[in-house]
Amino acid sequence: MRPPGTAGRTRRAGDQFWKDLGLLVRDDDGELFRIDDERLAPIFDKAAELVTPVMFHTADPSAFFLPIDASNERYEELAAHPEWGFHGSQYSKEELLDQRDRVFARHPKTTFVAAHVAESGEDLSRATKLLETYPNVLIDISARASELGRQPYSARRLFLRFPDRILFGAELLPQETMYRLYFRFLETEDEYFKYPSHASTRGRWNIYGLNLPDEVLLKVFRENALRLLR
Repeated sequence: MRPPGTAGRTRRAGDQFWKDLGLLVRDDDGELFRIDDERLAPIFDKAAELVTPVMFHTADPSAFFLPIDASNERYEELAAHPEWGFHGSQYSKEELLDQRDRVFARHPKTTFVAAHVAESGEDLSRATKLLETYPNVLIDISARASELGRQPYSARRLFLRFPDRILFGAELLPQETMYRLYFRFLETEDEYFKYPSHASTRGRWNIYGLNLPDEVLLKVFRENALRLLR
């Protein structure tokens, strides 16, 4: 079985395990492939040997695991893209994250990047605990300004506490409007403005700026990536 998400290809900068692992990918017996399946262990051991980081994009926003109805805060987005929904999956979001975290624990010599604020943008206490527990894990902020920016005090504390463990990411085409929104989010004290998003329909809220110090911004934008990618 090829490593899910890479289609058997190895990127020079590292490997990525996509969210279909634990949700869609099945083994030769037709069983859903668990994220913490020991058959994947040699990949992580080899990554440690090669000093190659491994990115995990596990699960999705919490709303994507709820029914797509009027009570879902991202109803408009999911109604436009129902294929993004995972309500009724064999494993809940929490179970998927627990499986991923067991991989982090079993392979302490491997460097991992947990994408999208470790899929804990709605629960920064969990993201904090992850970084406290596993020194071999970094997170990126791609596509989660929406979550971080509506809890600016907690998000700012996360950046200030772990400036060496957070990577900038956008998951958007590099356009001026996108960069302006990220600048506003990370570098200003502006209040209640729209967040960068790849979806034409968005969540029902706006965000607030974090006004991060220059020394933190330098690490998030540049230095952490340089150190990670060698």
